[in-house]
Amino acid sequence: MEKMKKIRPQDMAMEQIEWYIKENQLKAHAKLPSEREMCTMWKLNRSTLHAAIQQLVEERKLYSIKGSGTYVAPPRLVRDIRAVQSTSEAMRKTGYFLWTEVLISRIELCGEYIARKLQIKEGDKVFHLYRLRIRNNVPLMLEDSYINYGKCEGLETHNFAEESLYKVLDDSKILLTKGKEKIGITFATEEEARLLKVEEGQYLYYQSVVVNDIAGESIEFFRIMARPDQVQYTNVLTRTDTGSERSDTI
Repeated sequence: MEKMKKIRPQDMAMEQIEWYIKENQLKAHAKLPSEREMCTMWKLNRSTLHAAIQQLVEERKLYSIKGSGTYVAPPRLVRDIRAVQSTSEAMRKTGYFLWTEVLISRIELCGEYIARKLQIKEGDKVFHLYRLRIRNNVPLMLEDSYINYGKCEGLETHNFAEESLYKVLDDSKILLTKGKEKIGITFATEEEARLLKVEEGQYLYYQSVVVNDIAGESIEFFRIMARPDQVQYTNVLTRTDTGSERSDTI
């Protein structure tokens, strides 16, 4: 008979904390009881509880303020890497307000690199849109987009501090359906660190995508530099031989 795997005390403590947050419907930034109180409530060893809290802090489900206590962390923005979805759409699902600061919004003549990504000629017109995304006064990400202007004339007349780029494209009957994507890690430059309010050289999630329309033509190339404490990427892995799925997040 196969032996039951023993659950580690730290895992049990983590479950107790997450259950407590759910049972008491604690919102983001709500303060948890002191470690001493939680140890008493659940008859836990202090070191076990402390290790559980540290693990949840690393998972960004909690955060601690020295001399003050432990708090419920706000949920990270979840980006499904399989979906062609705007940041505005993803944010609406969280119930949080998204504020956008437009850093660049202009027509440019593209260089060789952007031309190759969009499969157009070097020197062709592109619309360059560079935005800082902010939630509750906390920077989330930088989005740097280049759009094939020949397919989307008139974008420069819109105020993308208030309008969704993908909504504008949808209204123009430009249907974005799929793209080629890369996700990795980069390190914040001096400018990116200043805008995202992180230390220069801190690691960031890096996402680059070429998005095509329904006819298969390249419409947009964008790059995102995202704070890992504010943004989470998710995917579903599928086994083709069984059809089974599991989710995967970073």
